[in-house]
Amino acid sequence: MAKKEFQSESKRLLDLMINSIYTNKDIFLRELISNASDAIDKLYYRSLTDKKLKVDKDDLEINLEFDKDNRVLVITDNGCGMTKSELEENLGTIAKSGSLSFKENMTKDEKIDIIGQFGVGFYSAFMVSDKITVLSRSVDSEDAYLWESEGADGYTIKKSKMDGHGTKIELHIKENTDEFEYDKYLNEYELKQLVKKYSDYIRFPIKMECTHHELKDEEKHEYEDIKEIETLNSMVPIWKKPKSEVKDEDYENFYMDKFNDYDKPLKVIHSSVEGMTSYKSLLFIPSHAPYDYYTQEYEKGLSLYSNGVLIMEKCADLLPDYFSFVKGVVDSEDLSLNISRELLQESQSLKLIAKNIEGKIRKELESMLKSDREEYINFFKTFGVQLKYGVYNNFGQDKDKLKDLVMFYSSKHEKLITIDEYVKEMKEGQESIYYASGASISKINSLPQVEQVRDKEYDILYLTDYVDEFCITALQEYNGKKFANVSDGNLDLDTDEEKEEIKKTNEDNSDLLEAMKKEIFDVSDVRFSNKLKSHPVCLTTKGDVSIEMQKVFDAMPNDMGIKAETVLEINEKHPIADKLKKLYKKDKDEFKKYTKILYSEARMIAGLPIDDPTEISKLICEVIAK
Repeated sequence: MAKKEFQSESKRLLDLMINSIYTNKDIFLRELISNASDAIDKLYYRSLTDKKLKVDKDDLEINLEFDKDNRVLVITDNGCGMTKSELEENLGTIAKSGSLSFKENMTKDEKIDIIGQFGVGFYSAFMVSDKITVLSRSVDSEDAYLWESEGADGYTIKKSKMDGHGTKIELHIKENTDEFEYDKYLNEYELKQLVKKYSDYIRFPIKMECTHHELKDEEKHEYEDIKEIETLNSMVPIWKKPKSEVKDEDYENFYMDKFNDYDKPLKVIHSSVEGMTSYKSLLFIPSHAPYDYYTQEYEKGLSLYSNGVLIMEKCADLLPDYFSFVKGVVDSEDLSLNISRELLQESQSLKLIAKNIEGKIRKELESMLKSDREEYINFFKTFGVQLKYGVYNNFGQDKDKLKDLVMFYSSKHEKLITIDEYVKEMKEGQESIYYASGASISKINSLPQVEQVRDKEYDILYLTDYVDEFCITALQEYNGKKFANVSDGNLDLDTDEEKEEIKKTNEDNSDLLEAMKKEIFDVSDVRFSNKLKSHPVCLTTKGDVSIEMQKVFDAMPNDMGIKAETVLEINEKHPIADKLKKLYKKDKDEFKKYTKILYSEARMIAGLPIDDPTEISKLICEVIAK
């Protein structure tokens, strides 16, 4: 029998499809099962209007068989089958979709889900087999035909025999190579796992003869193999069931089983959306972070399905980074099963779904914050850093979506509060939202700069996470109130009288201050201050980069050279101020020692390293010994 050539530059297309479009060989089984499901769907759909077709839905099924010795895997369905011309049209032209054309010919009022597309998906089977035969008999014909191909060189079709309508696909599985073990597709356990992973929610039963080991003689520890037909798929996905039919326990078991978690989720978001893009989603907010969540190995994304068939295990485009902790599934009939990753990223339907999902998650978190504060705080302690990261990431373009979800520790209430709650309790005439940064609450409490602000009875937001100040910087203001760092050298809480007094003190001691600056040349300025109460010295900053920001930059693997512009401030009312003035007049060498010691003290208070600890230790001993 003469071999027929594939159309549409078949050799090039087939090679491109196998080597480029599909990098995961496992999905061939998903494609063939989806095609089988489509064929059954078509038959059942026709039977609803064609009285000649007698179809019992309970008899419709897909069967798998495998023969290890002959390296054969068989997928059989009792769907509508194909005529000779349909075999030519659907399998003779790569990327020709019988399912797609069937769907296109339906009227707008006719609803049936067609999840596969004969053509590209079918040819994925050549990734794992070196020969494919398709035996098919149309429900409209008494004749069966056998389609056979060994690859891009072409195919043959001949008349054959088949009991009943449907399609039987027989794959001759390739021999193992150094790079890949094809034997897995002839293994009962592996086949069951593939069906469970990719086709668990196909709505027709997928059956296979399976072997079970049963105890025959307990005393002799003898077992026997029992073979029985087993249904491999669950058929109805939990997200397609009405909410009224799903118990909390069902959600929890599904989550823990699918996402390998040992604990139940914190929140469940079950949605069904109809409109320009229709989809069903089942989302989970975990009660704790995965062990690898804050590592580069963690992969965000939701499991993406097309009518119950898995397209992608983790579709990252469905979640913004700031909600990367969310787990779940999305199922849409508007997405093609065979869409490539590149086209998926450009899909307007996917973008619309992602936008809706982002809104759903945000509303759920807002609701939790208002109705269950304790639960939200537990959530925030786990994932709050990610939300704050989202505020400043992408140049702050998402800050308005997240600003009411972030929380910071309040010095007044001694607990986490929102920025909105801070603003509502601001003192009359207060124009700024005060904040202080540090490694911990206790360390911030001990900062000299905090003392003055608290003394004036202003609440202060304590920023203890590395991302906090970047978050505040991105926000810039909240409801017209600017953020003010208590360690900012330009912080102005003085009266006019106090300002004039400290200005005169600095002018009168300008030579002394300049001499100190020469000894510690890496500060931008040295000045007397009336901000400090009990502390002798502190470091404040000028400009946009704070000391805590500098620490973050310094911890990065590549030296970015970004430094805070620091100012050494000396408590004008502390005895050390008088000591410096006396030493400057009478003992310049001793004056220099005090300058270096005081600067080192200020750096230690700020949590910055001292360049030469040995030198400072020596100077301290010399001063104490006198």
